[in-house]
Amino acid sequence: MPARDKILGRIRHNLKRGPLGEEAANALKARLEGHSRGIVPNRTELPHKAQVDLFVAKASALAATVARIATLDEVPEALRDYLTAHNLSTKIKMAPDKRLDALPFDKTPMLEITRGSAEPSDEVSLTPAFAGIAETGTLCMASGPETPSTLNFLPENHVAVIKASQITGTLEDSWDRLRAEYGVGNLPRTINFISGPSRTADIEQTLIMGAHGPRRLHILIVDDEKKS
Repeated sequence: MPARDKILGRIRHNLKRGPLGEEAANALKARLEGHSRGIVPNRTELPHKAQVDLFVAKASALAATVARIATLDEVPEALRDYLTAHNLSTKIKMAPDKRLDALPFDKTPMLEITRGSAEPSDEVSLTPAFAGIAETGTLCMASGPETPSTLNFLPENHVAVIKASQITGTLEDSWDRLRAEYGVGNLPRTINFISGPSRTADIEQTLIMGAHGPRRLHILIVDDEKKS
C-alpha cells in the first residue's frame, strides 16, 4: 500500500470514519473537478494591457523592481545593466530551461553563465516565470528539472523573465493556465507564488529583507503583445 494511502487510512481510523458513501463521494468529486472560483476583484476586470500595467504597479509596491524590454534578445543587456547599477556579481546561475537557450549572452561577455540548480554560493539567479498575477503583482513559478525551485530562493538576487502574454488577472487564472499546460492531476511537484523579495518583521516589528530568500527581486517583462 502506498505511504499516502496508509497515512490517509490512519487519519480516517482515528476520526472513526469509514469509506465515503456514494452520494458524499460524488459531491466531493464534483467539487474537486469544478475548480470553483472565488470573488474576483473589479480591479482585475481590465483589458490585458492594463492588467500588465497593474502587475507592474503591484510588484513595484512590494519592493520588486521591474524593467520592460521588447524581445528576449534584450535579456542579457538588461541583466547586465541591472547588475551594474547595483554593483552585483556578474556570475549568474541560470535555469536549464529551453526557453532561455537562445539568449545572446555573446553580446555580454562580462557575464559568466552557468546552468543548473542553485548552490549556497550562488549570488544571482536567472529564471523564467510560468505566469504573473496582476491582482497582487505575484509571480507563479512551476518547478521541474529545467526550473529548479532552489533558483527562486537560495541566491540573494533573483531575476525573473516573463512575457507580457503570461500575465493573468487573478490567482485563479494562473491555476487555469497550469491545468491547461500540465493537465489535471499532473501538476508540477511544487508551485511557488512569489510576491516581492523575501522579508520579515517578526523581531520587534523591524523589517528585514532577505530573511528567508532573495533580498532583491528584479522582473524583466518581454513586451510580446506590444502591438495588440
